[in-house]
Amino acid sequence: MDSPHGAAVKAEDFGLKGPRGWAFRGVGVDAAPGSLIALEGPSGSGRTCLLLALTGRMKATEGHAEIGRHRLPKKMAAVRRICALGPVPGVNDLDQALTVAEQLREGALLQRHYTGPVRALLRPRGERRAGTKARIEEALTAVGLDLDTLPKGPRTSVRDLERLEAVRLSVAIALLGGPRLLALDDLDLKLSDAERVEVWDLLRSIAARGTTVLAVCSEAPEGVTVLRTVPAAPEPTAAAKAETRAKAAEPAGNGAANPAPASRGAGPKITWGLPDGAASAPDAPAARKSTPDNDTDDAPAEVEAEAQTDAPADTASETADDTADDTADDTATETATTTHHDPKGAADDAIAEAGRA
Repeated sequence: MDSPHGAAVKAEDFGLKGPRGWAFRGVGVDAAPGSLIALEGPSGSGRTCLLLALTGRMKATEGHAEIGRHRLPKKMAAVRRICALGPVPGVNDLDQALTVAEQLREGALLQRHYTGPVRALLRPRGERRAGTKARIEEALTAVGLDLDTLPKGPRTSVRDLERLEAVRLSVAIALLGGPRLLALDDLDLKLSDAERVEVWDLLRSIAARGTTVLAVCSEAPEGVTVLRTVPAAPEPTAAAKAETRAKAAEPAGNGAANPAPASRGAGPKITWGLPDGAASAPDAPAARKSTPDNDTDDAPAEVEAEAQTDAPADTASETADDTADDTADDTATETATTTHHDPKGAADDAIAEAGRA
């Protein structure tokens, strides 16, 4: 049964699947009204999606949940009316261009127009202003934020607030509408250990007044209802612990020394793809030429005589080939000279020929 202020939170096999797979799956929780629930898990484990799904901002694709007797995912609009978001990066960030007083007035105005009763809009302007001022002061008192302690009082810019002060301001704006469930994301982001303790004490005080609080964190404190997006690792058994200790003590008991690392100079040294001592590509033909041919020394006399008989013919053939090559070279030289002849020189030669004629 719900209390006058808080909302019970129940879920069974709750899951959400997106284009890239499951954001979370198989979530189950049963928390009474006025509970402080910590959504614990590492960043990227779907904890923000679970927070938005439980507050009616994202539609689940598997299972069901119940927030204050409103069943999800069918009654998302009804769940949004009884839930309020505190600091959720990327969803309801504070406006850095406003002052603290302007941010509070804007939050009260939006709450009155969108979530407040219609009859409140029919009241006289003076009465509406007085009611808004009273609700703002009550919310600031609940979160422990004193505007007079800020550097410029209510005119302090939102961008100049410390992280803890910004969290208190966001929670105060969320409490303006009197929600039955308050949701916060990345509660321990950019907070010191002492500041985290202050924030959790603040949430405990809000939950003690009857409002159910749902907070995302990396590590939940003691004394809260923990809902993990990643299953907790099972405790190791006594046998597993003994085996781990035996493996850890094994190198020391055997006295085996660690093998020495291989020397950098071991093995053949490779330079440009060739091992030391190997002849380089340009020197390989010279090496082959300098190597004497053993088969020539052992050639029989008949082979030598036959080589001497064929020598004149080979010499004549080589002489003819050399003569043809020289002739071709001379012809090519004359052709190149004619082709690249200077035009001015050709004109001078023509005049000289005419003079001789």
